[in-house]
Amino acid sequence: MTSTRLLHEPAVQTGDLFPQDDLLRRFVRVHNFIYANDGLSSQQALEEIVKLLFVKIYDEHHSEEKPHTAIPKYNQIIDLVSQVKKEYSTVFEKDEKLRLSKKSLQYVLNQIWPISIVNSSTDAKGLAFQKFLSHCEKDGRGQFFTPKPVVDFCVDIIDPKFGELIIDPACGSGGFLLSIMRKILEDTPKAKVEEIIKNNIFGCDISSSAARIAGMRLLLEANEKINIHCTNAIEHIEAFSTSVPPSMSALLAGGFDVVLTNPPFGTAGKIIDVNILRHFEFGYKWIRQNGIYSKSSVMSKGQPAEVLFVERCLQLLKDGGRMGIVLPNGFFENPSLGYLRAYVRRQAKILSIVSLPQETFIPYGTGVKTSLLFLQKQECGHSARDLVFFGSVRKVGYRGNKFGSPLFKRDAQGKIQVDAADQSVLEEDFSEVVLEYRRFLSGGNVKSARAFSGKLIKVDGRWDSKFHEPRYRQVISRLSEDGAIRLCDVADVVRTKFRRSDIREMVRYIELSDVNIDFLEIANSTEYLVGDLPSRASYMLKAGDIVTAVAGNSVGTRKHATAMIGEEYDECICSNGFRVLRNFRIDPYFLLFFMRTDWFLDQMYMYRTGATIPNVSDADFGQILIMIPQETEIGRISSEVRKSLELRDRARRTFAQIKL
Repeated sequence: MTSTRLLHEPAVQTGDLFPQDDLLRRFVRVHNFIYANDGLSSQQALEEIVKLLFVKIYDEHHSEEKPHTAIPKYNQIIDLVSQVKKEYSTVFEKDEKLRLSKKSLQYVLNQIWPISIVNSSTDAKGLAFQKFLSHCEKDGRGQFFTPKPVVDFCVDIIDPKFGELIIDPACGSGGFLLSIMRKILEDTPKAKVEEIIKNNIFGCDISSSAARIAGMRLLLEANEKINIHCTNAIEHIEAFSTSVPPSMSALLAGGFDVVLTNPPFGTAGKIIDVNILRHFEFGYKWIRQNGIYSKSSVMSKGQPAEVLFVERCLQLLKDGGRMGIVLPNGFFENPSLGYLRAYVRRQAKILSIVSLPQETFIPYGTGVKTSLLFLQKQECGHSARDLVFFGSVRKVGYRGNKFGSPLFKRDAQGKIQVDAADQSVLEEDFSEVVLEYRRFLSGGNVKSARAFSGKLIKVDGRWDSKFHEPRYRQVISRLSEDGAIRLCDVADVVRTKFRRSDIREMVRYIELSDVNIDFLEIANSTEYLVGDLPSRASYMLKAGDIVTAVAGNSVGTRKHATAMIGEEYDECICSNGFRVLRNFRIDPYFLLFFMRTDWFLDQMYMYRTGATIPNVSDADFGQILIMIPQETEIGRISSEVRKSLELRDRARRTFAQIKL
């Protein structure tokens, strides 16, 4: 427990405070004291500190005493809280109250009131709060946090200009807005931070806690009016308009130059309120006829929040306005979401699509794989002639663990590299992709390990960068030119799942991990009572079948599981992570060989989808191209494969006969 002696420890100094580390230490001390003494969570303790910082800044502006460092009494604080709720009504609820005990409140006052927040160095207070916030959000699993490398990268790509109207409709703790402000100041030295915060930057968040944190971060940068509002940006537009001040509601009918956001995703819930859905095009079911999508009159049963956010962001943009948004990979890949992609292409020109690695958001509570979409709203939408910049970020500068431990570049001797300012250099790809994007905008040809330019293949087709990557497209082109045949035309894919009532009491079950990938064989099975089989148990195998993985991280890699079913595994049941091939119209031993080649694996990897667990859809699996050489070549390869499998079996039998 924290010692109660600290409650009355004297303030270290009064007046202006410049060293950021000193202010950071004070923030941490009061946070830890509240956490230890009041039974609040780390996030709740943070919220109380933010409330009191609003009160402190308000007090400094309105107190007649100078330098505003006199510690107020309890009843004065309660009165100040009431005044702050009126002053900052867009981020405080009417019934908002302090949740601190008198002991903790007094400790906070002793630590923070003897300093002047308003007159302290902007860099000191801003950086101190940023570090403190980062620490608290890591503890809280990053509820309102977008990793700073991702934030700064998005801002570099969207390239906001001084004078533009900018909004983040799911602003969280304000990371995008702060980065935008700093980018504008860096590019326009004559610009004043007060003008930017007052006139150009707007933010909304459904969470009052998040909105307050974002507001506080801007308030610490400049003691000016903040345009942060606690409101639900995906409510129907009329409700949204009445929940924000007139100065902002006038902009809602498409008045923003830039929208940059990371909407909530990664949860199982959907928006099902018909009063919200009916105000969105995406709130209805869509039908596809003759290759064209159109909205039906049937209401959708529900939509993920991020889908509705895409439409809302397009509504907020003026013609010619630019947008950047973080989305789960399903938006870019899933065949069922083709209507979303078709709709967006009608509304906007797609500028860039950048994939992020799986570990990007793991330190902040979700392992969902995401990509970044950048577009420009225009009436004619996206032309088939338009080139799109595709980027692939594989290193984000930190580890994919819960701590987000930083990763630094190292030289050949393992020493951490430093830049000209003697700062450690992060191991990241963002800076390289930004440079490639600048080259793309200037008309240069882009084709590197991290970026390339190309056209979206179909109006409603996939948008993920992996699917369009040149080396995979070249595989498809080469096979097509050489007369390759679709997998669905050379073998039947088993569709019928076994019926538990048709088999005996005990059955053997095969999982992906039971495949010996080096010898193309099943190496193990597990015996189950029929009633105890896993729910994923799906297909009954026959000797001579070929099984291959369509789900899991190994799909399309050198660890991809493929096997031919031997007599000893006849009538086993396999997982739905496999697809089972049967009734071959090509020599099965040649097909087995081909499924070990890069030709096959590259296609499987290209067709992978899934924001969490990679998988290949049945439709895409059937489209895998199979090379068909001359009959003599097929015969030769088939004969060699047969021999290798026979040698394997002979070796196994010989070893089993050895006696001591």
